[in-house]
Amino acid sequence: MQVVGVFEAKNHLTALLDEVEEGHEVLITRRGKPIARLVPADAGFDRVRARRAADNLLQASKGLTLGELSIKELVAEGRR
Repeated sequence: MQVVGVFEAKNHLTALLDEVEEGHEVLITRRGKPIARLVPADAGFDRVRARRAADNLLQASKGLTLGELSIKELVAEGRR
């Protein structure tokens, strides 16, 4: 992520927007403290990425057991 100060951002806004358009993020700071972030307009929820993460979690949990404990027992214990 590119980090720029307010003055530089103001003077180079078009170039920064070109960077953002290519998918990069730009952090704008004032006196070294972050105040804003420029991100692509369509940078929202990525359904494909979320699905891939969920699939990876499911795959990683296959074969794992709780030993002799059951989910019901753990839930009941947590409610005490």
